[in-house]
Amino acid sequence: MKNAPFGDAADLLLHGGRIRTLDPHGSVVDALAIRSGRVVAVGADARALPAAATVDLEGRTAIPGVNDAHLHAAWLGARWPHLFFSDIPAHEQPAGRLVHTDADRRDALRNAWRLLAELGITSYTEPGIGPGEDGGETGCFGTAMMDAYLDLHRAGAQTARVTLLRLFGELDGTASLADFERGILAPKPETDPHWLAVTGVKIFADGIPPMTTAWVSEPYPDGSSGELLPQGAEGALHAYRRMIGLAVERGEQVAVHATGDRSIEEFLRVLEAHPHVAAAPHYVVHADLATPAQIERMRAVGAGFAVQPLIAEHTRAWAGTQLGPERTAAAWPLHAMIDSGALTTITSDAPIATPDWRIGLDASLALLGRDDAETRDALLRRITLDPARQDGASAWKGSLEVGKVADLTVLDEDPAEPGRPVAGIGVARTIVDGRTVFERG
Repeated sequence: MKNAPFGDAADLLLHGGRIRTLDPHGSVVDALAIRSGRVVAVGADARALPAAATVDLEGRTAIPGVNDAHLHAAWLGARWPHLFFSDIPAHEQPAGRLVHTDADRRDALRNAWRLLAELGITSYTEPGIGPGEDGGETGCFGTAMMDAYLDLHRAGAQTARVTLLRLFGELDGTASLADFERGILAPKPETDPHWLAVTGVKIFADGIPPMTTAWVSEPYPDGSSGELLPQGAEGALHAYRRMIGLAVERGEQVAVHATGDRSIEEFLRVLEAHPHVAAAPHYVVHADLATPAQIERMRAVGAGFAVQPLIAEHTRAWAGTQLGPERTAAAWPLHAMIDSGALTTITSDAPIATPDWRIGLDASLALLGRDDAETRDALLRRITLDPARQDGASAWKGSLEVGKVADLTVLDEDPAEPGRPVAGIGVARTIVDGRTVFERG
């Protein structure tokens, strides 16, 4: 790592603890200097710089800011503290319209940002906002919510960096090819991509295995195989392929909600036939039933996966009644994804599950069935470096290397040391762009 010239002062110096840079060498340093929102020096060179302000870590551990690569922040902010997987009875959960006015929508985003700052989350992907949900039940995903994002973005109010996907169909529902073709031609809003990057589109291919709506090659016990959600005059499969192909040809990042192996297979076939370059890699969300061969092919085309081990933990028994023991044992193949080297992000899908990434990492350790330093390092990279890759932003965020943005999560203990739950480790401070957005106590 190259450090800044010694003669330049830093705005902030962190010292007195362990700083896991997650650079290619796995460097761990004891000091880090920040200027104008960027890391300018580490280690002894950082300590040698005069600094306008200092933070004594007091033995704590800092890691790159956590990036949840699949989190519905607007919905989370409107529902919090209610999660779908929680102990709160269904009849006490909020239902119907959650936001009604422009102020409601902005408040929902601010609520989410406050919560994320408390959890050490500095970036996230908002996976689906757009006209397809203008008539949606909750009000959290339509064009008006996009406007709320833009209003707060242009006001400089963000305390987290956002990657946003446009949505031209229903959330978790159908989309017509005609609506998709019209929507994707609409110009994207002008934004600062370091804070609000509109990188691509979200497509819902199928449902989920527990409800027998994932599109699968091996039928469920009732003889059904699920089905595709996209609709068009020439059938669902043509509509699905055309949506993916059209987005790829236009250089859009494509994120497909696909849980069944057949929906993943068709996504792969289009990517393999259309090797166009996008600003950020394409990926499958969930990929519950991805096969080893599909994982390797995804790696080969430079595409990836956004997975939710905590949801797997919540739904394994439920899904098992439809999948049977053999398919259940092969489902949620996180180990194969990591071992293959394919782009893989560990995400929450909040507010379906908790946005607390610490609980998600514990679920990941349980899913992998191992807990050692190498595994923990790999998991930390799946919530920092790989999400930056998914965002097309790994050149400037995701690790604490000189020249990259100063987004950090300061923890009471080192999450890379095995032997104890990650969920028990407290978040002491969250820094975004060199600015403290949360400090405990």
